[in-house]
Amino acid sequence: MTTAVNFEPTWSDILIERLRSGRGKAIKGQKRGRGLEDFTESLVREVFSDKFEPRCQFTGVGGKTAKCDFAIPDRHKPVILIEAKGYGATGSKMTDVYGDVDKIVQARRPDVALILITDGITWMRRLNDLRNLIRMQNQGNILRIYTTKMAAQFQDDLRQLKKEYGL
Repeated sequence: MTTAVNFEPTWSDILIERLRSGRGKAIKGQKRGRGLEDFTESLVREVFSDKFEPRCQFTGVGGKTAKCDFAIPDRHKPVILIEAKGYGATGSKMTDVYGDVDKIVQARRPDVALILITDGITWMRRLNDLRNLIRMQNQGNILRIYTTKMAAQFQDDLRQLKKEYGL
């Protein structure tokens, strides 16, 4: 304990610790995001079996492309797109969610349903980003925004879309 208390760090010690701390947070964030994707995939799989493409780049209007987490039935002519965004952070990552969704909106055909599922943890700290997403939903660019607590409703709506699109 005495050694630790009396230790005088150098700049390199501080930089190394900051790198370790930042990398740890980034890895936790990636795991949280991948966990939400896996959670969403299990729900999508229950409704569509294997008739979807996970983590792909889809083709949209005028040959535009964008990345999405799930394209149903496939990336070449999707009728349902699902984006899963899970972050336990605040700041620019939350703004990135809006940017990622906007890229999908710009590329997708108007007849394609876009669904967003999020963990819902930190949106109250980023109200402007949340307002932007809700505005996109109100304008018809996002069909619905779900949180993990809405899993049953999400699946019910997927079943309804499956019927409507004849999938």
